[in-house]
Amino acid sequence: MTPATYSARERLRDGRFIHIRALKPDDEADMLVAVHRTHAESLRRRFFAVRREFTKKEIDFFLHVDFVYHVALVATLDSDPHQIIGGCRYIMTEPGSAEVAFVVVDAFQGQGIGAMLTRHLVGIARAAGLKELTAEVLAENIAMHKVLGQFGFQASHGADPQVIHLTLPLISDGNTTS
Repeated sequence: MTPATYSARERLRDGRFIHIRALKPDDEADMLVAVHRTHAESLRRRFFAVRREFTKKEIDFFLHVDFVYHVALVATLDSDPHQIIGGCRYIMTEPGSAEVAFVVVDAFQGQGIGAMLTRHLVGIARAAGLKELTAEVLAENIAMHKVLGQFGFQASHGADPQVIHLTLPLISDGNTTS
């Protein structure tokens, strides 16, 4: 399976099943509905500003990924494959390194979706031969720190005290978590 055809089934903590799959360009309407079902505070934690509207150029960037330098996955309910309940992506920032980002619709937070998306995205990054993943996370976003910490992301502070820089080495040395 290639990243562009990626597909997996997972079980939520409440027993429902979800489908984690590659984002497709025809997911635009479903993705925009998911954005509108996500609380302003969750969007602020994802984009560092409340974003409900996006330009056509931004939508094209989010939807038209090459699955080499830019990989994006979505989580949908098995019972409603058009209901996007979460998503993640990585974008290569330099050879061997990519920045990750995640969002889970508020009504589905606390079900383990963030960890599931992280596990799948880390697996794809490793298979692609990336050496590290990074994330910029608001210091107040404790839930995301916990999820990424489970996978071995290490925190460091940068110039902005409100943002924590997290790094996950992907070099297989027997000490990394997958």
